[in-house]
Amino acid sequence: MTEARRSTVYLEAELHQALRLKAAATDCSLSELINDAVRAALAEDEEDLRAVEERSGEPVMAYEEFLGYLQANGKL
Repeated sequence: MTEARRSTVYLEAELHQALRLKAAATDCSLSELINDAVRAALAEDEEDLRAVEERSGEPVMAYEEFLGYLQANGKL
């Protein structure tokens, strides 16, 4: 484990209770569960940004234009 930093996080009461129950059931600490959740959220953001970058060369179509396209082709 890398160097840990202390931080104060305010959780909703229900979330805190759910985390405590999960920590007890999985033999993990609250910190481990929160770190895992933050890592997963950051990884998802990274994946989304990579997808946006990969699709940056695709043509752009306005929403209204796309609706017209769908209507013209009998999709709506």
